[in-house]
Amino acid sequence: MENLVAAQRSLRAALERSQAVATALDTAGLRLDEISRRLPSLEAALRPVRARKEALLAVGRHIDRAVGPAAAVLRVFDAVHGLEALLFSDPRHDLAGYLSVLRRLEEALFFLAGNCNLAIQWLEDMVDHLEENSLADSGFLAILRGSLLSLKNSSSPLDGGLLSAALRRLESEFRRLLAENSAPLAMAPPSLTHHHLLLTSPLPAAVLQKLVLILERLSANGRLENCIRIYTAERVSVLRASLSSLDLDYLEKIANSELDDVRSIEDSFTRWREHLEFAVKHLFESEYKLCSELLGACGPPELWMGCFAEIASQPGITAFLRFGMRVTESQNDPIKLLKLLEIFSTLDKLRVDFNRLFGGKPCGEIKSLTRDLIKRVVDGACDIFWELLVQVELQRQMPPPPHGSVPKLATFITGYCNTLLGEEYRPVLTQVLKINHSWRNEQFQEGHLAEAILNVVKALEENFEEWSKGYEDPAQASLFLMNAHWHFHQHLHGTDLGELLGEEWLKGHRHYRDYYMELYLRQSWRKLPGLLSREGLALLSSGGGGGGGGSTERDLVKKRLWAFNEAFDEIYRKHSRWVIPEKDLREELCNLIAEILVPRYRIYMKNYGPLVEKEESAHKYAKHTVKSLESIICSLFQHSPGKSSRFKDRPSNGKVNDVVNAARFHHPAPAVV
Repeated sequence: MENLVAAQRSLRAALERSQAVATALDTAGLRLDEISRRLPSLEAALRPVRARKEALLAVGRHIDRAVGPAAAVLRVFDAVHGLEALLFSDPRHDLAGYLSVLRRLEEALFFLAGNCNLAIQWLEDMVDHLEENSLADSGFLAILRGSLLSLKNSSSPLDGGLLSAALRRLESEFRRLLAENSAPLAMAPPSLTHHHLLLTSPLPAAVLQKLVLILERLSANGRLENCIRIYTAERVSVLRASLSSLDLDYLEKIANSELDDVRSIEDSFTRWREHLEFAVKHLFESEYKLCSELLGACGPPELWMGCFAEIASQPGITAFLRFGMRVTESQNDPIKLLKLLEIFSTLDKLRVDFNRLFGGKPCGEIKSLTRDLIKRVVDGACDIFWELLVQVELQRQMPPPPHGSVPKLATFITGYCNTLLGEEYRPVLTQVLKINHSWRNEQFQEGHLAEAILNVVKALEENFEEWSKGYEDPAQASLFLMNAHWHFHQHLHGTDLGELLGEEWLKGHRHYRDYYMELYLRQSWRKLPGLLSREGLALLSSGGGGGGGGSTERDLVKKRLWAFNEAFDEIYRKHSRWVIPEKDLREELCNLIAEILVPRYRIYMKNYGPLVEKEESAHKYAKHTVKSLESIICSLFQHSPGKSSRFKDRPSNGKVNDVVNAARFHHPAPAVV
């Protein structure tokens, strides 16, 4: 029994051991399955260990060559990251330091731009080598290759946009420096100096230096066009403010309106000349210089000259030129010729400045408009000048002055020709005529101008003779010619026109004056003394009183005094409406008339006046005392507002008549020296 129990125990123990072995076998099977699954990857991981020594040494060199540049690139990236705080600061506080940091960033980006792709290429070569020699896990290599491809194809800036942000800050600083340091230029009052002064400077030197430094960096980074836009906008604003201070509204107003008579814009024309000279010599000159200094080093001359052309065109140079164009389009008359010569003189005075400032190709529109204006001025001035003779000749069909005075045409033409021969206009007119002749391939001689003026004066002399024939009374014709010839002598002596005509010519008019004065006296006043004849009268004694003399003598005295009074009153009635504008000539002629009449009348009244003075009708015969007669004679030929010496208003083809017509004479005729 005990043996059976022992056998039972032995069997049970054997079963337990068998179960333990079975369990152990199951566990070992699972571990073997796990080992079987991991063997491929373990084999791949251990493959380099199993590689040949030569392959392992070769891959080391590849890795060293690839990792070295990559590490350098990473160090530069770290340096760029370290510049962020400095470049996000405000440049105004330390512009030089900011630009220095920006240059470091540019250098770093230049290094990265040249080495990033190279480092990636070397890393790709390393991956290729590992893959070709099965020295690394293919999955790992695939991940590494994908990362390198992503870096290679990335469009993001290497600095994460740091350079663009820094450049935008510099552009803002560029704009701020321009805006805060630019001020309009003002024109000094003409009373202070003969030359216009700049009351403010365009830009301080220190500011200009900062702008140049900023512009260099922006230009180096492809931001030049932005800078030019900023610069142009700021300078146009300043230039417009400078021109606005001159109150140039009249330029636009006149350029956009009809202009019939240049005399209506006399004040505006004077201002135009002053403002154009100031604008060219100071405003546009300063802009030209500033463009050259600031933008000259950033590109070819066309670059900064184009910028200057845009600045000059927008606010006003074309407005000045269009004002001149409007003057050339106005109605032709002699005063317009003077204005055209003044325009030419102004432009010629500024010719060197215009050629330098606006002579470049970018200023083509301004240059073309200027040339067109000069051509119109030259052609228009020559047309009016050569037409002057024709217009004077056309005036012969007009009636003579009704009061026998000097025609306003004569006053105007002599003063006008003298003005053309003066220092202000003669050189300009000569130059204009030469230019016009050269355009027609003709030769102009200095004597052509003098000859043309002489022909005008000769035509005026012929007009006098023709006009004198229009008077019904020969005495009035003589008075008119006396006035005309004396006007020539008196007002041309010592003048440029008088010098051109010559002393003999002037003396000739003095002789003509004397001739027509005597002729006038013979045709009128010298006839009166004969009416106070003594024939048939006995000389009364001074103390004889009024009772002396017979009735026949008394009647004869009455008859002769009546005839004298009637003739005197008739001549006075007619001649008192006539005018001698020159005071000296008027007094001289009145004195001569008095010398003719007064002594004879005094003696006659002394000798025969008592015969009629005490009669009731004495006032009919002893009508004048000697004193009243002298007073009446001295009142002759007086000029009054009602006695206008202008021609009668009637249609005429002549433009000169429009100028001298007092109804339209808004501008005084050129002064006669």
